[in-house]
Amino acid sequence: MSDTTLPRNAAQADAESGLTAFKVRVLLVDDQLIIVEAVRRMLSEQADIEFHYVTDASLAAQAAAQLHPTVILQDLVMPNVDGFALIKQYRDDETLQHVPVIVLSAKEDPKLKAHSFAVGANDYIVKLPDKLELLARVRYHSNAHISRLQRDQAFRFLRESQKQLADANIELQKLAALDGLTGIANRRRFDDVMRVEWQRGQRDRQPLSLLMCDVDFFKLYNDAYGHLSGDLCLKKAAAVLTEHLKRPADLAARYGGEEFAIVLPDTPLAGAILVAEECVRHLENLRIAHSGSQHGVVTMSIGVASVLPTPESSVDELIAAADKALYAAKHGGRNQVQAAPSAV
Repeated sequence: MSDTTLPRNAAQADAESGLTAFKVRVLLVDDQLIIVEAVRRMLSEQADIEFHYVTDASLAAQAAAQLHPTVILQDLVMPNVDGFALIKQYRDDETLQHVPVIVLSAKEDPKLKAHSFAVGANDYIVKLPDKLELLARVRYHSNAHISRLQRDQAFRFLRESQKQLADANIELQKLAALDGLTGIANRRRFDDVMRVEWQRGQRDRQPLSLLMCDVDFFKLYNDAYGHLSGDLCLKKAAAVLTEHLKRPADLAARYGGEEFAIVLPDTPLAGAILVAEECVRHLENLRIAHSGSQHGVVTMSIGVASVLPTPESSVDELIAAADKALYAAKHGGRNQVQAAPSAV
């Protein structure tokens, strides 16, 4: 390359490819064209080596950032630029700090060598070196850098794969907890939440309320209007229940068929009855035609039970009490709320 045109697109393409393929890429920073030409000839017959250079050292860091070289050949004495400061500049740049730097100096001076290594150089060669020596050092340092890139790439891909797997597992867990038709929690999720909230209510001595809800005359509705309409009816019923959840811990679930449940932690019986009555009125007010119901529209019956969890009581007893209240609502004319005694 010349010292005025930087291959921006090629460098960006390499970066965007995820660095899946690596090639030995040499960047020579030297203000003497005779040195540039000599190094170019030494490397020109090597098919695995890509050669670039800049004669204006002020462009060196920019060129390196765009080229992603596997090794930098760096002169020390150049117009208006301190070669040692330039090496430190590489080391302060996150994208360049690990790129090997071989100092290419006109002087065989132990102090210069020591200072070069102190500021971050990896090697020191007196120019011009023998061709075989230059090739050996370029390949040695490049291969070490490529190994680092491959290792980092492998770790990055591993982290990305682990994150994708974790995200996929979270999505699967969410799907496993949802009812496929209505999109609300399914029976499995209901059972898990009831167990957790029971333990929490027992620990915190807070009431736990349960609403068992059933769409009235649903079989007759399905027979009269078809399964597609029946599915839509259940979705609307689920949406009604969800809309009346007040707090993040509240849960609406499809318990089975046309039966739903609402779990209300930290809620006494009076509050649970209020939520139930709002749900019953809301569904009735949707005015979904139902010729098989004495009310003429789709309605819902709800049984409510509330308890202060204790070691002597159980989740099953609470469910049974809410079921019994639901049975009473059904036999009391439907489209209504019935509550179990507050002490279950």
